[in-house]
Amino acid sequence: MEEKKFDVQSIIGFVLIFGILIFMFYQNQPTPEEVEAERAKQEQVEAVKASENLETETVINEVPQLDLQDSTAVANYQGKLGAFGFTKPSNEITTLENDVLLLKISNKGGQITEAKMKNFVTYDSVPVYLIKDGNASFGLDFSTSDNRVLNTQDLYFEPTLTNDNGNQVLSLKARTSTNQYLEYRYVMKPNEYLVDFTIKSKGLDNVLSTSKPVQLDWKLKGIRHSKSIQYENRYTRLTYNHEDDKISKLSEGSDDEETEEDVKWISYRQHFFSSILAADQPFKSGDLTSVNLVEEESRTFGFTKKYSSVLPLELEGGEISKDLHWYFGPTDVDTLSQYEDLGLVDSIPFGWGIFGWINRYVFTPFYSLISTYFPYGIAIVIMTILVRLAMSPVTYKSYLSQAKMKVLKPEITELGEKYKDNAMKKQQETMKLYGKAGVSPMSGCIPAVIQMPIFYALFMFFPTSFALRQKSFLWADDLSSFDTIYQFPEGFSIPFYGDHVSLFPILASIAIFFYMMMTTGQNMPTQPGMPNMKFIMYLMPFMMLFFFNNYASGLSLYYFVSNMITIGIMLVIKNFILDNDKIHAQIQENKKKPKKENKFQKKMREMMEQAESNKKK
Repeated sequence: MEEKKFDVQSIIGFVLIFGILIFMFYQNQPTPEEVEAERAKQEQVEAVKASENLETETVINEVPQLDLQDSTAVANYQGKLGAFGFTKPSNEITTLENDVLLLKISNKGGQITEAKMKNFVTYDSVPVYLIKDGNASFGLDFSTSDNRVLNTQDLYFEPTLTNDNGNQVLSLKARTSTNQYLEYRYVMKPNEYLVDFTIKSKGLDNVLSTSKPVQLDWKLKGIRHSKSIQYENRYTRLTYNHEDDKISKLSEGSDDEETEEDVKWISYRQHFFSSILAADQPFKSGDLTSVNLVEEESRTFGFTKKYSSVLPLELEGGEISKDLHWYFGPTDVDTLSQYEDLGLVDSIPFGWGIFGWINRYVFTPFYSLISTYFPYGIAIVIMTILVRLAMSPVTYKSYLSQAKMKVLKPEITELGEKYKDNAMKKQQETMKLYGKAGVSPMSGCIPAVIQMPIFYALFMFFPTSFALRQKSFLWADDLSSFDTIYQFPEGFSIPFYGDHVSLFPILASIAIFFYMMMTTGQNMPTQPGMPNMKFIMYLMPFMMLFFFNNYASGLSLYYFVSNMITIGIMLVIKNFILDNDKIHAQIQENKKKPKKENKFQKKMREMMEQAESNKKK
């Protein structure tokens, strides 16, 4: 290693350089005469500025016109003329508030920066916000006559808040001169979630470009409100009305986008709450986008989906004029039905076709009526009992068909042995036996087909019914979400099952298992080369246990009570109503009676006979 030595020459060099710098600073310092001249010059500049300000304050009418194409100049201009009623560039907030809704609107961009539900809280008791901390943006993009682009989010609006017969009216004007401005007008009525919103310009007909449309751009990220973000995200969806009241939706599980025509309203649904923009006259078109932000279950992630809508505004005489409405509130049928002229109630996910009709016009009002007199959990039990009693004739027909099949089982077995080498003949003789006995093997499927619309309607009713939100029953704290009796440690989750254990799905699966044992377990056939149907029957309740563990506890409660009632009805039918000996005697009597074939049965018999004949040949 090289030894370090004291370098005298380097030290001398640094001292000389430092001395030269001191000498140069000394030589270049200003003389007293130069200092006095500089001070006089500064006083002269300040005097000129003061004179210019005085002239501006004295002669208002001589203010130069602003170039609207330069957003920075707009802000500077408005700040300079703030004393004359023009907007100063500051982020001031105006609050509109009634008993149910609070909106905060910034004078920068004239857009809503906060939308708070005053009567609702999230699962962890935090107020429900639809807009907060920059999760939403709204603005107009428009081109000027020389093809420059301006965004209203960069402009500062002048707020004027007044009261009109109890309605709060906020007028926000972004001025370019005294008689030239763009106005946003908000009107909030008492106790309503709907806020009237008008966009109007004045004196900008020579500024706005007619070759490119004014684009309304509205974006929003859905804020999480529920304990399970995956469950909430399943019912968070962009829904819209277009083309003569056609209701369409973007995908709830993946990224999606569409371009539609004649868009009347757009709903950014966040499960139980919605942000809706509606128009009195439909937008000519709209580019709609939904981006899924949820990849897996998380206890901390705060957003579900990212929505975006770009809608053109047509000019009228070179000016902007559009009457709109904002809705920030619950996705509740009673609330949205108040705005029937806009059709906002159609944004609720009742379901498709007849299933949605049953949900909307049967179960929703029926449950609403019952829950006005009973607690919400008890109301589900009462509704279940009434539905099962209404379906009891179908249950009776189903069990009667099963009893007849049980009585005929020895004869069917005998036919199977007799024609074990001739499947076609066995099927032909079996169908002939059914015909003589007056038994239809398909009759047992009819109850399942009839109950399918009811099943699907309830499948959509429980997780989307606002009346059930945060309503508790027994150990379930929210009937619209899953109940939890045990929470797995953070980071641990069973695939397809979840990170918790729900009790109602366990009870429902047990009830379904015993119901299937009673209805199909004893009579389910097992054929060589076919899957073990009994195993599939036993597997089904287990699969339902996994499915319902992450579903609304109200639905699991319904199926538990429903199957228990059905089991009770079937036991009554079996032990007190039906008699197997009488059924057997009735079947024997039916065999003696001549059976008239209809055209379909005759055609099927002839086809089978022809097939048998061809086989022999």
